[in-house]
Amino acid sequence: MKHKMKKLFEEQKSVHVLYSYDDLKNYLEQIVGFIQDGISLGEYVIVIENERIYRLLHKELSIRLTPDQMKFVHHINNFDFYYSSGSYHPPAIYEYFCKAVQPYIDNNLSFRSWAHVEWATMEDPLHLIEDLERIVDEAVNLLSFPLICAYEGERMPDHLKTILLKTHPYILIDDQFTISEHYETEIDVSK
Repeated sequence: MKHKMKKLFEEQKSVHVLYSYDDLKNYLEQIVGFIQDGISLGEYVIVIENERIYRLLHKELSIRLTPDQMKFVHHINNFDFYYSSGSYHPPAIYEYFCKAVQPYIDNNLSFRSWAHVEWATMEDPLHLIEDLERIVDEAVNLLSFPLICAYEGERMPDHLKTILLKTHPYILIDDQFTISEHYETEIDVSK
């Protein structure tokens, strides 16, 4: 699986992956591998992650990467990222992301991103996640970069799973990497 996904990222730049995880240990292994693979290709890695998990990740990366390699990793607090406007508002999230990646684009630097998508309660409207994922899928293709969107499997109701399968062309569940059979290639982002 890891070889298959790594090869895809080496061959294509526009790759949008849904990652459903249930185990924190496996989650950390996946994100460390994603970061190491990116750095080995000379890519900067934007990690959108909560503080608690990022501390664990940083500790692991500090063991595996040199100080110079660590400079390729840029952390964005995912709470600040997703709630920058005071609520989960897809246009504000997209604007935040564009500002974060603009220096890489301006300097013609390759980058990849890992986004841990979390929300405070299940009352948050799930259609907003669909709106954001559709916008992000378009951005991945427009800006030509790999992105993994990580969701905790236990917190994903069936309706959300269906939405995510339609908005991600690739799926990583546990260690199984596949092409989504439900991905909608013609997406109308004006919805």
